[in-house]
Amino acid sequence: MYKQKLSFFTLPFLFCVLFCTLNLSVIYAKDKPILDTSYVYTIAEIEIVRTQRKQEILPAQTLQGDMLSKLSSHSVADAVRYFSGVQLKDYGGIGGLKTINIRSMGTNHMGVFYNGIQLGNAQNGQVDLGRFSLDNMESISLYNGQKSTVLQSAKDFGAAGSIYLQTKTPTFEPNKTYNLIGNYKTGSFGLHNPSLVWQQKITSTISSVVSAEYTNAHGRYPFTFRKVSADGTVAYDTTAIRKNADIEAIRTEFGLFGKTSNTDWHVQVYNYHSERGLPGYIARNIYEHQQRLWDNNFFVQSSIKYSKNKYSLLGNIKYADDYTRYLNPDYTLQYIDNEYRQKETYGSLAQSFHLFNCWEMGIATDLQWNTLDADLYNFAYPTRFTELVAITQSFKFPHVQLQANALGTFVQEHVQVGTSSNNKSMVTPSLFASVQPWLYIPFNLHGFYKRIFRVPTFNDLYYTFVGNASLQPEYVSQYAIGAKYTSAPKNTSFTPSFDIQIDGYYNRVEDKIIAVPTANPFRWQMTNLGLVEIIGTDISVQTSINFSKDVLGLLKMNYTYQLAEDKTDKTEEYYGHQIPYIPWHSGTAVVAVAYKKWSFNYSFIYTGERYNASANIPENYVQPWYTHDASISKDFALFGYQWTALVEINNLLNQQYDVVLNYPMPGTNFKCSLKIRI
Repeated sequence: MYKQKLSFFTLPFLFCVLFCTLNLSVIYAKDKPILDTSYVYTIAEIEIVRTQRKQEILPAQTLQGDMLSKLSSHSVADAVRYFSGVQLKDYGGIGGLKTINIRSMGTNHMGVFYNGIQLGNAQNGQVDLGRFSLDNMESISLYNGQKSTVLQSAKDFGAAGSIYLQTKTPTFEPNKTYNLIGNYKTGSFGLHNPSLVWQQKITSTISSVVSAEYTNAHGRYPFTFRKVSADGTVAYDTTAIRKNADIEAIRTEFGLFGKTSNTDWHVQVYNYHSERGLPGYIARNIYEHQQRLWDNNFFVQSSIKYSKNKYSLLGNIKYADDYTRYLNPDYTLQYIDNEYRQKETYGSLAQSFHLFNCWEMGIATDLQWNTLDADLYNFAYPTRFTELVAITQSFKFPHVQLQANALGTFVQEHVQVGTSSNNKSMVTPSLFASVQPWLYIPFNLHGFYKRIFRVPTFNDLYYTFVGNASLQPEYVSQYAIGAKYTSAPKNTSFTPSFDIQIDGYYNRVEDKIIAVPTANPFRWQMTNLGLVEIIGTDISVQTSINFSKDVLGLLKMNYTYQLAEDKTDKTEEYYGHQIPYIPWHSGTAVVAVAYKKWSFNYSFIYTGERYNASANIPENYVQPWYTHDASISKDFALFGYQWTALVEINNLLNQQYDVVLNYPMPGTNFKCSLKIRI
């Protein structure tokens, strides 16, 4: 067994754990009475979110509260489609894999954070957002570049864009010590989806949450598979049933939350277990596949934040254990039955100091240990040690906010079999700025520059016959400038508000990691060949109007234009072509109307024409697609409890489309849910 000296990593990590432990003791060491902060009104929740966003230099796109719960969305992946600049890869059905990238930079450049701590996948760098339910989700926020705050882990500085998933923190009405929320959903695809959330007040400063959800669906749905040749003739037009798309999944979570005058902390345990069919790629008149996938994702994490006077501390620790089994029982192709297990241990310590009223400085250190085991022949069994150090400076003046960051990344890699990748070290800078020309007019200009890189995944480096241990990191340079105007509602019966944000950006992806064929046409290998240049524009508009005391209307629209061109080799025939699956035009619209206890929501999603390969030729053309979705809900009282009934219809016009070529999406489908609050 390989042995590594860990003194370089162990001492800071132990210091992190010790520091967090010492601060936990602060919670119970206070003698003076503490104000009971567990009694919170709904309006306070809105105010907290708005205040947090004002502290940041770059505005975020956020879905939260009622809008999040009433969108025609089953999972987090469905909800993030309504953000501008986002491309979703959806392989179809409830159990299909769903990953995203932002501004065409690739899925692996996207950081996903769950209650402030990043979700990792050292094996392939992808996080399946389809396994995260909205039932216990408070808000989803998208940041381009990064969240521009000083007090955050070094991991927060390490992605080209980030999605933050925030679950609900327990709040209680006066004289109430618990909340019980039950929800049952049913609908198309044989869906049965009960869930339960139990919030318990333990003391005046400590509360807990237990959340559980079960999902079962056969996943079968009819679809039309149609191909039109380049000359306009119909090559084939077939109607079939999507099979082997079933899923059975159980999600359980436990959270413990504490709050005092100076300290916030939480502990969370998460487990997700699923078995699903993989309906597969439709080709050569093969419409049914037998591949199966088993997943078990477990993690336990804890976070503590301490603030007093001009000093703040944030400590995070996490342990994750992920198991995957992939089965292909088809002997006519290639029988495969492989198991993978990856483990992650992570610790972070961040501190910030207010040196002056206008000057804040921060430093963060993260340590991470990753391993991957598999039952593959001659597998590498890699181990990776990563240290990240971030130093940041923030300056805030009446009209100007500035933030400068430097992130150091140091990676040590070892394998038990074969040759390991070289150790890597890199320092990458970033700069963020916001200018408000007129102090009392809610208009600001903002922009940023960021240089970042991603380390190749374990699959990139060591996957059998495909991996390449000599791969170099993939680098990204981001440039963005934008403007935002916010019109606050006036104190009248007719109270409109209006937000508009426009951003332009240029991204350059260097040494892009791609798979290319070798001398053997049936064997591919990962290599650094790619250069991609992206020029884009995001436009977001939102307005809300109080038509009367009982009627509230909201309109939210997003539009994205992206020119994402392959600039790898000028001698290539397809130099300057749009990269695969990136549309030139895309957009969303949401209309919501609330009348007393009723609410109506309509949403529209549009993805323009694309190509499924680097060659923009008629044979690779993918038609635009769009969907119309609608839902209606009502809140009512029955048997002394509060209920919410919801009915939603998705893809109203029954459009037949593919997000990923030859992975047909469902046509018109529906879902009903009934929620009770006790």
